[in-house]
Parts: sequence; structure tokens; C-alpha cells
Amino acid sequence: MILDLLDHAVVAHGLGPQFMIGLRWLAEFSPATPDGRYPIDGDNLFALVQSYDTLPAAEKKFESHRVYADIQFIVSGTESILYAPIEQLTAITAYDLEKDFLLYSDPPASTPLLLGPGSFAIFLPHDGHKPCCTAGEICHVKKVVMKVRV
Repeated sequence: MILDLLDHAVVAHGLGPQFMIGLRWLAEFSPATPDGRYPIDGDNLFALVQSYDTLPAAEKKFESHRVYADIQFIVSGTESILYAPIEQLTAITAYDLEKDFLLYSDPPASTPLLLGPGSFAIFLPHDGHKPCCTAGEICHVKKVVMKVRV
């Protein structure tokens, strides 16, 4: 898991060319871009632009992915994403190959990550995460989730 500001994204370029391309795409992202899916390199790299209101963490589930890593970038608003290694999580669903996710119950402990405008977090397949959580109070968020095939 990596948490940083987009201004420092060059540090994450060492993860590979698809991460570098995705982070450069985010650097040029316009907040006026409508919600939806944006192909960058077919199914190898694409962006999901989303707008939503955060929810209390108790209403969300931990998740992980096997095919894709996430680069979660906050355009506006603030949210908390809880993090825990998947080795500390207990699955509550079977892996969904079509949607590339597995859901988990809450672990005894997790690390809250606070993301605001201009910040991003990278979650690799071994990183359990619970996104879209309130950071104090409900907030409207615009976010881009880059899906990077690993």
C-alpha cells in the first residue's frame, strides 16, 4: 500500500510502466470529467470516475482484487480508507472473477488512511481496503479509481 500526494507520484513510477501511465493520466485529469469508465490501455489500464457520498465505515466492507491493483485518487472531498493486509482478513464471499473482488469481515485492527484532494493510495492484490468511508462526517467525493492489471 502506498499513500501520497499526486505531486510526489514519481516515487510510484518504479511499480512499472502501467502505473506511470496511470499516474500521468491523473496529473492531467480535469475535474469536469463526467463519471464513467475511461479506457487508457484496453483492459490493462482504465479509469473509473466516480461521485458519491461517503458512508460510515460500519456500512462498508473490506475488499481486495486479484487481477488489478487500484490507484485511488481523490479529486474533491475527503474520505477515509481503512487498510489491512489480506492475511489478517476473513473472506465473507467467494471471489468474483467477473468483477475482480473478494469481500471480507472487519479485522480486529486496521489502519485508517485519510485522503483529501490531490492524494492517492495504491492498493496491490495483497492489500485489503475499505474505501468510501466518512472521515468525521458525510462528505461528497469525486474520485478516480485507476485499475492496473498486475
